[in-house]
Amino acid sequence: MQVLHGLKELSEFDRPFGLALGVFDGVHLGHQAVIDAARGVGALGVLTFDPHPVEVLAPDHAPRRILSSLDQKGRILSELGVDFLVVIEFSPEFAAREACKFADDLFATGVKKLSAGDDWSFGRGREGNMQRLREWGSESGVDVFEVSAILQDGIRISSTRIRKYLEEEDLEAVAEMLGRHYSVLGEVVRGRQLGRSIGFPTANIVVADEVLPPNGVYVVEGNGIPGVANIGTRPTVDDNRGRSLEVHLFTDDLPMEYGWELEVRFLRKIRNEQKFESLEELQKQIACDIEIAKGR
Repeated sequence: MQVLHGLKELSEFDRPFGLALGVFDGVHLGHQAVIDAARGVGALGVLTFDPHPVEVLAPDHAPRRILSSLDQKGRILSELGVDFLVVIEFSPEFAAREACKFADDLFATGVKKLSAGDDWSFGRGREGNMQRLREWGSESGVDVFEVSAILQDGIRISSTRIRKYLEEEDLEAVAEMLGRHYSVLGEVVRGRQLGRSIGFPTANIVVADEVLPPNGVYVVEGNGIPGVANIGTRPTVDDNRGRSLEVHLFTDDLPMEYGWELEVRFLRKIRNEQKFESLEELQKQIACDIEIAKGR
């Protein structure tokens, strides 16, 4: 999928296109409805902002962790059939722009169709809204579609609700709101290789700013390969490394070098993290966890 930076690069796009507007943290079912509304006029694009606007406008209220990094968001959007992603740097200067000027610049890119959620606002002091965007779009010959919220149990699906359910370990509810299992994207780095020494080699994953589920052992998929993962502080070895994500995949066919990306998809939780009296006890429990994960 092509990544464009700013409206200037978007204006150089050489095909007719529709564009979905929003932050799209998590790319949940509500976001997907907005994206679907922009289809049908050629290429499909998504315009998003980095960093998250709340980090700039109200940093004290910004989420400590996001649901999808920019790279992870790109992977998810590509799977949804999005042709290109436009990233706009959200800065205090950008936030201070008048809504009408942003809209004018947006229409000038040659966009044929725009979509956004019914609560989307933009411009200085959030003065722009969907009603104004529709009016301005009509004057410029651009179709603007306002997309109603998608509800779950009568309540609007939102990134905030998804974070709450993650904290509560309700992965099933999270999957229902996302339309897929929750996942994070990270880089495989060198660890102590303790897992290898006890017969269960693990990939140590460094995740950027994405939310991790609570500490514990999970059934996962890593780049589509089944496995188990541990999130926590490794109390049995007490190595003071802080919170980490380690994944053991059920395959012998993995890259030997470090630095490659692994998308870890969380299917269900097996147990809480616990401290064992010895590495032998830990080894036995990992073997049991693997049997459970394999459905035996």
